[in-house]
Order: sequence, then structure tokens, then C-alpha cells
Amino acid sequence: MNRGMLASAVLLAMLAGSAAAGDGDVLASLDAYAARQAKVGQLLWQQPELGYLEEKSSRLLQQELRQAGFRIQAGVAGMPTAFVASYGTRGDGPVIALLAEMDALPGMAQAAEPVRAPIAGQDAGQACGHNLFGAASVGAARAIAQWLKDSGTPGEVRLYGTPAEEGGSGKVYMTRAGLFDDVDVVLHWHPASENSAAQGTSLANISGKFRFHGVAAHAAIAPDRGRSALDAVEAFNHMANLMREHVPDGTRIHYVISNGGSAPNVVPDFAEAYYYVRHVDPAVVREVFARLRKAADGAALGTGTTVEFEQTGGVFSLLPNDTLGQVMQAALEQVGGVRYDAKDQAFAETLQRSLERRPPLATAMQLQPYRADEAGSASTDVGDVSWNVPTVGLGTATWVPGTPAHSWQAVAASGAPIGAKGALNASKALALAAVRLFQSPDTVRRARDEFGQRRGADFRYVPLLQRDAPPLDYRRRPAAP
Repeated sequence: MNRGMLASAVLLAMLAGSAAAGDGDVLASLDAYAARQAKVGQLLWQQPELGYLEEKSSRLLQQELRQAGFRIQAGVAGMPTAFVASYGTRGDGPVIALLAEMDALPGMAQAAEPVRAPIAGQDAGQACGHNLFGAASVGAARAIAQWLKDSGTPGEVRLYGTPAEEGGSGKVYMTRAGLFDDVDVVLHWHPASENSAAQGTSLANISGKFRFHGVAAHAAIAPDRGRSALDAVEAFNHMANLMREHVPDGTRIHYVISNGGSAPNVVPDFAEAYYYVRHVDPAVVREVFARLRKAADGAALGTGTTVEFEQTGGVFSLLPNDTLGQVMQAALEQVGGVRYDAKDQAFAETLQRSLERRPPLATAMQLQPYRADEAGSASTDVGDVSWNVPTVGLGTATWVPGTPAHSWQAVAASGAPIGAKGALNASKALALAAVRLFQSPDTVRRARDEFGQRRGADFRYVPLLQRDAPPLDYRRRPAAP
């Protein structure tokens, strides 16, 4: 074992063995709120709202915090559904923030059943479990606030209601607006199919919509008079697919045709393609997306159309923090895994039959080994926060083991009791980690020292998101002008 590994092991052992005075009160507070937390998560699940449209969700989370004595600043950073809730005063203590996501995904409606069961008349669904994310973060924030009050500990806890994580980059606007400038540490979590406090990277990305404009005509009588915007989209997509051979390893390019015209006998005068480019290095993302922009120009030139581009999102990769990761690991070890009862077991067994990968269901009850260098393949706007404030996260088993995110199986479990149980474990781990940090200014200082070393002395934050105002309508289906 090298010196760094030994130091990490020693710190983990110290943290794991240092159940602090007040931990029992924090856990009891969360157990007392557990039924209401589950209800909040269920209400968010029953009324899934897309990015920047989370009006009911935002109001509900604000209401839960206001009732606990939080001060609310709503509609921040140009986003009507974004808010910052605060409790306590800094004094000689730190400012510790929690993140609360709430947006759903389009086309993912699904009942809380272990078999495929779309909900008639509903489009959106909580396929990334953000209903649980928001509810558990609120539960943790309330418990931390109560502990600060009862213990007389100096410091401030904040909860950031962060909209449009799914492609809208809401946290980037909050970061750019300076809302995290006086925060010492940020805590977050995410629904998952296992329990882990491993820290690592994610993929940076840029996303946006390419809108092509042509000339409409009768597709049979006068096709020569038409200039097909759909042809331009298809030519563009073909060039993008050829590009895949000639980009750095680890680059991911994906798209949908979000508008391809209305009728086959009309040459479409409008069509739209919605693209993502991802890579762990933000510089690679910038370079590849710039090449995509040129390909779109070429497609327009070759089809006699025009193209305009609207960026919808852009996020940094995560900057890990091992010091905070060890604090979170110790908290998760204190909480443990998710326990299934007989109904949960039956639900999980049935749902898992639909999965390609089927780990043992006991995985939900276990903790994954701690790592400080895990490579992730997802993207999150938490990345931009993590390059501006020391940040740490965890995942808990809200989904049946083997469940991929953005699937109907994730929607089902996010509305089922096992989702609420995993979310309760997350809120407990978040609250315990926060208490530990409030009690240990030295740990906060070490985390900030590590943060500075990882960023480098010459780091300057230049967001990948280069647009002035949030695209508040990015989830509305485009219509031809």
C-alpha cells in the first residue's frame, strides 16, 4: 500500500468510527420525515414536468423548505423554476449546499409496475429519478437545518433547486450568475441501481439544435421547385456519422431528428436535428462540435437550404474530490444499503426479467468499494459546479439492480416503494456527511486545498455553454415557422 492509499485508509477508518454526537438526532429527524419525503417524491413522479417547465415541482419543494424555516429566493439566474433556499447564518461556520433536481424526460411515461405499462395520455416520465433526487435533497436539508438549530452550530445550509438538468444545463446558469461563489462545499446525489460513493469524472458535452430552412413544393407535381430541409438534415446526419471514424477516442456523438416535416407529398421547408457531443475533455468537445457546425453549413450548401444553430446546453466534466469522497463513503457506510421486503423482492424479480444485465438483487443491500478515480460515461451540469466549488456526490439503489437510467424500468422503480427507500438512504448519507463537515473545519480546508490542486493555479472557468439566456422552451416540440 502506497503512502496516499494508507492516508486514505486511515481517514476512512477515522470517519467511519467517529459517529458524532447528534447523528442519532439527524437520523431520527429523517425517519420522522420519511413518510412525507416519500409523498413528495410520489407527487413529483405523478406530475412529471420537463426542463424549465417544472412549475408545480418547484413550488412543492419550496413549500417543504419554507415550512422548515428556510428563506427562499425564487426565479434566480433567469429561470422561473430555479430557487435557492437558505437556513442559518455563516458566522464562523461553512456554507454547505445541496442540489435538488426535478425535471423529467419526454416520451418516458410508465406506470409504477414491473412490466411495460405506458400511461395513456401522458408523455413525460421520471426516467432519471429526479423526483427522488429533489425529495431526498429537501429531506436532508431540513434535517441539517434542524441539527444546526438544536446544536447551535455556526454555519448555513442551502438547497439549490436546479431545473433542466436533462440537456438544459440549469446549474451552469446558476454558476455563471455567481450563486455558488460563497459556498464552501456542495453535496449531491443521484438515483442508481447500486450504492456507491465512488468519486470520478463524467463527460463534458455540448448540445444544440440545427434548424434547416428550405422551400416547400408539391413533392410530385413540382419537386424541382422545392428545396428540402429534410434532405439537408439527412445529409448532415450522414456527414456526422462519417465523422465518427475521425474523432478522438472516447468521443460520443448522438442525435435525433426532432422535426422532419409533416407530410410525404410536401417538400419540407423546415427540419431540425438535435445533437449532443460528449468527451471527458471539454477542449475535445469544443473542437468536435465546431466541426459539426461546419458539416451543417456544408449540408445546407449542398441542398440549397439555410441553417441556423441554437445551443441548448453545455457542461463540464466532473472534478472529483477524494477528501470529500471519503467523508461521503463513511456516511454511506453508516447508513448501509437498501432493504427489500417481500413485496419489493417480488417487484424486483419481475422487473429484472426485462433487463439484459441481471446482477444479484442483493446488490441493492450492499455497498460498492470506494474509489477516487472512477471514469463515468454520463454527463451532468454538476460538472460546472464542481469546477467552481469542492463537490461530492453519491448514488443509492433506488432502482432494481441492472436497471439503466433513462429507461421505463427506471421510471417504474422511481414511483415504487423501493425508490423511496433508496432515496431515504441518500438523504441520510447527505445529512450525516454535512454534519461531519460542519463539525470539522480542517476537513473542509483539506477539501478546498485538494480542489485547488486539481484545478491548477492557472485555471480560468470559461463555460462550454455560450448563450446569454436559458432556452426556456427547449422541451417544446418545434413547429415550422
